[in-house]
Amino acid sequence: MTTATPDRESGEKLAGSAVAARLAGTAQVIGPVTSFFWHLGESGKGEEFNVTFKTTDARYAELEAHIIANHPWDKPEVTAVELVRGSADYLAWAEESTRPC
Repeated sequence: MTTATPDRESGEKLAGSAVAARLAGTAQVIGPVTSFFWHLGESGKGEEFNVTFKTTDARYAELEAHIIANHPWDKPEVTAVELVRGSADYLAWAEESTRPC
């Protein structure tokens, strides 16, 4: 799952809180990146930080809700790409890391 944030601090806050809540097994903050976008009826350019979360299908809905509730933007981008394959050890780690306590 990924989102973008306006600064490193908010990206790190989302990443840290999601992992602490075991909604994601890991999260990475990458950037800055230059983004070109369409917003409020006009094109724009800005600096953003990408945040990538690794989670399971079982925890997806809770992680999405967490990101939306804690994101500094009103309508944040929240997208996901389904993992089709992975090593058995990695998939077991993901299940264990996101299992509620």
